[in-house]
Amino acid sequence: MSSCFAAADAPNLPIWCVTPDSFAAAAIPESARRFATGTGFTGEAGKLVAVPGAEGALAGYLFGFGPDSDPFAAGSLPGQLAAGTYRFEGAVPALAPLAFGLGTYRFERYRSRAARAVSLVPPAGADVAALTRTLEAVTLVRDLVNTPANDLGPAEIEDAARALAARFDAALNVVVGETLLEENFPMIHAVGRAATRAPRLIDLTWGPEDAPKVTLVGKGVAFDTGGLDIKTSAGMLLMKKDMGGAASALGLAQMIMGRGLKVRLRVLIPAVENAIAGNAFRPGDVLKSRKGLSVEIGNTDAEGRLVLADALTLADAEAPDLLIDFATLTGAARVALGPQLPPAYTDDEGLAADLARHAQAEHDPLWRMPLWAPYAAMLDSKIADINNAGSGGFAGSITAALFLKRFVGVAKSWLHLDIYAWNPSTRPGRPEGGEAQTIRALDALLTERYG
Repeated sequence: MSSCFAAADAPNLPIWCVTPDSFAAAAIPESARRFATGTGFTGEAGKLVAVPGAEGALAGYLFGFGPDSDPFAAGSLPGQLAAGTYRFEGAVPALAPLAFGLGTYRFERYRSRAARAVSLVPPAGADVAALTRTLEAVTLVRDLVNTPANDLGPAEIEDAARALAARFDAALNVVVGETLLEENFPMIHAVGRAATRAPRLIDLTWGPEDAPKVTLVGKGVAFDTGGLDIKTSAGMLLMKKDMGGAASALGLAQMIMGRGLKVRLRVLIPAVENAIAGNAFRPGDVLKSRKGLSVEIGNTDAEGRLVLADALTLADAEAPDLLIDFATLTGAARVALGPQLPPAYTDDEGLAADLARHAQAEHDPLWRMPLWAPYAAMLDSKIADINNAGSGGFAGSITAALFLKRFVGVAKSWLHLDIYAWNPSTRPGRPEGGEAQTIRALDALLTERYG
């Protein structure tokens, strides 16, 4: 992405930031105060007023922050400001530069008209390099999730990983098509074999081999029809985003490598399309997994956990210090917590506490959910070791996490994130469409541990 931050000496206009309490005494031109008062502006949160200068030229803007403002309130500014470069004046919330940057995002691949060019001179003391790293990673995630499946299949997910590997001098290995069977990834092959675009396992490694091992696994289902248990048309409408886990893993990997964290990073992405054809896997089939467990297929629309299981088994084999998987896994997670609050699952109490602390500090929310062992019985099968779909229709996100847990045994710490990767409506700094959830909190946690 092109930077939304301008040089300190760039010609710019002020955005005077005020609150209802500070407006009357704020250090703003008296003419601006009188004009804004005449429009009814009192400094209320989210309100923006353009202030004219001499001969009617734009002198700047007044913008209201309230004590209960959305922490990303400044993210609404890029969509409202005239084209140009701006600076903040007054008491500016710490998150404002990031929020402004997030608000400049536009997905313009298919648009013939570009958005207005708006940039910000960062406040004194702002870590522009860190802000830029974050914005680039979020942009990568959003762009990948927003791209429709006709232009983003398994091969294009591989291309994104390959570009990242080239940028940071990482190694990349990809197992494609029938070779998945030869190298013992039977469930990745089974889910993806019906598509005309070959399934694959993408394996990126970076960093010293003797450094602490951090492994990211991302669900890369480029499009999910539901398979033979086909989704409704409404249920299929957003399924281009079913690779949001892969996008998130790549986004966080970019942040880790960009910071130069002292880790041995591995990124595993099972990239498939869950399509329908004569050779599609069926309800009632029993699949062999890489781990050796047999899996009865209770529902072909619970395919994400199948491809993740093979990838997690590979990741777990080298006993990473921290194993994190991202997946747009269940509608049940959205029923439980809605689209803004991804559930997080781990048995590591220290990791849970650290993650919660960073999620709150970074305003990158998530909520810990229980790996409730008694619910594992819902995954019982009469003919196989485990069923891929829980019986009874209850606790769908928990049973999905418990399914994945069966494939993690020796990793020192494991975290599962059931993300939505999508904003169903626009909020400041968070436009409708693909979204990077949890990666800023994880970046902060990893930087604390390995920076």
